[in-house]
Amino acid sequence: MSPKTKKKVAGVIWYTIGIVCFLVMMFPLFWMISCSLREETYIFSTPPHLLPPKFTIAAYIKQLQTEQFPVLPSLKNSMIIALATTVIAGVFGTLASYGLARFRIKGAGIIIMLFLISQMLPQTFSLIPCFVIFKNIGVFNTYWAPILGCCTAAIPFSVIMLRSYFMSIPKEVDDAALIDGCNHLQSFVRIMVPIVSSGIVVALVFAFLQGYGDMMYSLTYVADSTKWPITTGIYNVVGRYGLEWNRAMAFGFMAVLPVIIVFLLMEKYIVEGLAAGAVKG
Repeated sequence: MSPKTKKKVAGVIWYTIGIVCFLVMMFPLFWMISCSLREETYIFSTPPHLLPPKFTIAAYIKQLQTEQFPVLPSLKNSMIIALATTVIAGVFGTLASYGLARFRIKGAGIIIMLFLISQMLPQTFSLIPCFVIFKNIGVFNTYWAPILGCCTAAIPFSVIMLRSYFMSIPKEVDDAALIDGCNHLQSFVRIMVPIVSSGIVVALVFAFLQGYGDMMYSLTYVADSTKWPITTGIYNVVGRYGLEWNRAMAFGFMAVLPVIIVFLLMEKYIVEGLAAGAVKG
């Protein structure tokens, strides 16, 4: 077999593996949508139907009209938590990573190590300490409690990832900016941020997903159910309406829809940022 033929065969094998992995990973989403568009009696039918024998949106209508855990208010809560987490983690993570990468700071190695350790610890590890802190500073049972809780994971990730981007930029770029009359803040805003914009987008998307997917912090720090995000609604729907699988699937698809939209809109930047990060790292 010639080298050219071997290369083609290897390409076909890798494409086949990629397609199989894609189908395996996307099948749960497909099955959720399919079950949400069928009647309850067809979900566990034998043999199973991949597509609904009879399409219906009754589960969506019923879920949108319920008053026990309404979708739209809980979605609004999720967006508040997610967007606030994105802004805070984006601002502080970018500034901190720039400082750790471009300036000589005493104890920088210890700071970076602490950020790495915080990423390895389980989420439950910080529940009790944060509970005590939020109680004392007066943010318990407010949106700020889950927002700050999510930031404890989003900011370290942003710092660790963006630091490698800033370190890959030659020091001569800073020197040239200072010679042209820029101070460090102007150099950061006008030069550094545009250069690492692809990495910042990845960090922002991660922070958004961290805030949007939160359930543990909201259930722990927010006692008012009207402030719970949509992820806690999934928990309640499955608990109370476990037999209404089409309704639970409809709720799940409505909950994941914003994430799908964000990915479709930001796909180009996410791929570019991850690829650039792999090369820079």
